[in-house]
Amino acid sequence: MGLSAAQIKDSLDYVAATQPAIARALALAGYPEPRIRPRGYKTLLRTIVGQQVSVAAASSVWRKLEAELGEEIDPAQLLARDFDTLRACGLSRQKQGYARSLCELVAGEALDLHNLPGDDEAAIAELTRIKGIGRWSAEIYLLFAEGRPDIWPAGDLAVMAGIGKILGLEQRPDEKATRALAEDWRPHRGAVAIFTWHCYDNPAL
Repeated sequence: MGLSAAQIKDSLDYVAATQPAIARALALAGYPEPRIRPRGYKTLLRTIVGQQVSVAAASSVWRKLEAELGEEIDPAQLLARDFDTLRACGLSRQKQGYARSLCELVAGEALDLHNLPGDDEAAIAELTRIKGIGRWSAEIYLLFAEGRPDIWPAGDLAVMAGIGKILGLEQRPDEKATRALAEDWRPHRGAVAIFTWHCYDNPAL
C-alpha cells in the first residue's frame, strides 16, 4: 500500500517548513493525490507488460493474459504456457523472458514480495534480480506498492524536471544533482517525489 494522503501531507509540511520554494509550490499547486498500487507479483508483472508501450496497448495485453490464465494470472500457469500462446497475448520474446524471470523467482519462493528487506537499498537489490526490472521500476514499486517514505527516484525525468521547476532552477538537474538536492529531505523524499510529478506540468506553477 502506497503513502496515504495524510502521510504525504505530513511529510510535505515537514519539508516545506525549511524549504521556502516547496512551501510556495504547495500553496500554488496544492497537495498531490496518493499513488497506490497493490503489493505483490501482479503489480510487477503489469510493470513489465507496460514497458515501452501505450497505456491502451498494455491494457489490451493484460486483458488477453487474464483471458488465457485467469484473473489471478498465477505464475505457475504463465510458466506452463509456450512461446506462441504468450505471443498471441501480446508478449514479445523479450517481455516473455522478463515475465518468466519474475514468475520463476516467485513460484520457486526465491523472491518473497510480502517480506522484502526493510533496508531500501537491499530491497531494490532484491527486486532488480528480476530481468527487466531496473532501479527505477524497483523504486516505483517500493513507493507505490509498499509506501516506503524515503524512496527518491532521482533518475525519473519528471522528478528531475519537477524539482527543477519547484526550485526555480534555470536548467533541469541531472540524476546526480537531483539525488544531491534531496539529501536534506530525508526521510520524507517519497512524498516530495510524488509532489514533483504533481508539479511537473501543473499550470498553477
